[in-house]
Amino acid sequence: MDFRYTPEQADLKARAAAYARLLMTYEDRSEEAGGPLPVETVRELTRAAVDAGVYAINMPAEWGGAGLSLLDQVIVEEEFGKVTNCLWDIPWRPANVLAHGTEAQREKYLLPVIRGERFDAFAVTEPGAGSDPGSGTSTATRTAGGWLLNGEKWFVTCGDIADFLLVQADAGPERAATLFFVDKQAPGVEMTRVPRFMHSAVNGHPEFTFTDVFVADEDVLGGVGNGYELTKEWFTDERLMIAARTVGAAERALELARDWAIERRQFGSPIADFQLIQGMLADCAVDIAVNRAYTHQVAWEADRPETDRKTLHAKASTAKLAASEAAGRVIDRCVQIFGGRGYDRTYPVERMYRELRVDRIWEGTSEIQRLIIANELIKRGTRALALPSASPADHPAS
Repeated sequence: MDFRYTPEQADLKARAAAYARLLMTYEDRSEEAGGPLPVETVRELTRAAVDAGVYAINMPAEWGGAGLSLLDQVIVEEEFGKVTNCLWDIPWRPANVLAHGTEAQREKYLLPVIRGERFDAFAVTEPGAGSDPGSGTSTATRTAGGWLLNGEKWFVTCGDIADFLLVQADAGPERAATLFFVDKQAPGVEMTRVPRFMHSAVNGHPEFTFTDVFVADEDVLGGVGNGYELTKEWFTDERLMIAARTVGAAERALELARDWAIERRQFGSPIADFQLIQGMLADCAVDIAVNRAYTHQVAWEADRPETDRKTLHAKASTAKLAASEAAGRVIDRCVQIFGGRGYDRTYPVERMYRELRVDRIWEGTSEIQRLIIANELIKRGTRALALPSASPADHPAS
């Protein structure tokens, strides 16, 4: 196995890192503002992302995206994860399932997102349906020419800036899970609340209600009844990107803590001379190295058409679970190394401490990831998760 980056990947990583450093210059402004940045500033940063080739990285080049493989996307997102205040949302990453739309849907919804003219948001979670999306109560009822959508969605990430939503609802008397394109300005759509969370993110996670919202037949994504499969596909990619970003965040935290430990002197010596500090630094390095390697492996497998997709879903859960929990351990140690200054909001490690906590919750809690992994082990055995995927034939229980 050759784990070296190609020259193209090395260049991509350098471009992503340079753009991430640009975003870092806006971290303090975002924190002071409670998250949001001026609209014109976001436009300028969007144009810079397009120029750097790190915008819409998951969409084909022929549609105007960057056309990156999943491994290349992981390389980019790892650099983006080093930025606080969720500023990595500015170089937009459209929902991957938008690529399943019809040609008309692509023209209406996806291509404007790729051009940076519109934004999408995924609406799945409900007040009573978080870890169990199957218990959702949002419904779509047949009407002339389309559907009437009723329900409520919570934690709609970036819903405050979105122009349209992808809403999962149960369609018809069969309660067939389906994804619908919903214009945010459509009659009956109301953004009821934008909660304040622990982190000060550039974009919000609002709540929406839908009251007899008309959705035309042509605005059903992927056909009636395919909502769960599409949402599962979205989750697989998102979990892998969370793994990449948390690895990147942990790496930045360790770099800052390492530099601080060398510079900070107590009892006549740099605190890096103290074995208790050295132990924390070493543990951080191990957490980062192991999770970077596994996240890259899973992304590499995901790019191969022969990879079993069901096993891939569990491996993405493994990457997300392991990397997010490891990043939590890393940032906790780094705050400790910084001491009182690690508790100061003007220091990036403090912001990371607040921001990394949600990675064990959104896109599936750590507990849900454990259930997915255990289910895969029970059904297919240990080899499916322990070894790189090759082909469905290698997983006879599938």
